[in-house]
Amino acid sequence: MDPAAHPADRPAAALAVLNGSAGSAAGPGARDALAVLRSGTELEVARTGGPADLRAALAGLDGRRLVVMGGDGSIHAVVDGLRRLGGLQLLRDVGPIGVVPLGTGNDLARSLGLQVGAPALAARTALSGTPSPVELVLSLDAAGDVEGVVVNAAHVGIGASASRRAQTGKKVLRRFAYPAGALAAGVAARPWHLRVVVDGEVVHDGSEGVLLVAVNLGSTVGGGARLSPAATPHDGLVDVVVSEATGPLARAGFAAAMVRGQHVERQDTATTRGADVVVESVDGRRFVANADGDLTDERTRFHWRAVGDAWHVLAPRR
Repeated sequence: MDPAAHPADRPAAALAVLNGSAGSAAGPGARDALAVLRSGTELEVARTGGPADLRAALAGLDGRRLVVMGGDGSIHAVVDGLRRLGGLQLLRDVGPIGVVPLGTGNDLARSLGLQVGAPALAARTALSGTPSPVELVLSLDAAGDVEGVVVNAAHVGIGASASRRAQTGKKVLRRFAYPAGALAAGVAARPWHLRVVVDGEVVHDGSEGVLLVAVNLGSTVGGGARLSPAATPHDGLVDVVVSEATGPLARAGFAAAMVRGQHVERQDTATTRGADVVVESVDGRRFVANADGDLTDERTRFHWRAVGDAWHVLAPRR
């Protein structure tokens, strides 16, 4: 029997995890969602203050339904926390995970078809939705060992700079914040010379500079910017976008096209799909990656590998 084809049994008990430092954790949306969860199951709420609190909460899950209340960052922290506790096997063993989108962007939740902007409905789905398999991207170190995960998107180049700028404007610009940030950050930034290899095939050799390289499970970043319009977190592959729009006019055109999700049609932008992605500097220039909204340390090489059906989320019944 395919577990993704049938609604999950309503759990006898559940553990809801919230980032205690996030303003949304004490907002009306969280209160409404918790009221629904309490009405349907025996509920414990863990308001975590950091990685140690989160590890302790996850270690005490003890077979209960896990419900993550937050955005992409919260989902990232929980999924990686489970991986660190027991590897990919524990991620599968905990069973389907409920998600109540309470973040600013909620990009993964959008790609998963969850009820963004309706916490009470999302809480009901967390109790009795349909299990749906979701892929995961593993971040590998130089030795090939797993050092972290990506649940929605990782991008390098102008994307990391845009993320910094988008933080200040996203409440006003909303889905336009990411492309606007990319345009603003791109005015003075010099191109990155990066080699991009997907499943052993060289997609970009680094001889020409790039504006950005994106590795996406979900279709949007930055609260709705359609960086990879065709991406889905259910096919076991990532969508890779490489843009050579490095000139001032090209950058402006790329940012404007991204608002409409049409940048992937540009001649200076290449797209492909695969399971194993290596992005490395050809000139020794160090660069950072943005992984699910968090900036990494600087390095000259990143390696990501997709794993299909790595965990299950509870989605609305079809």
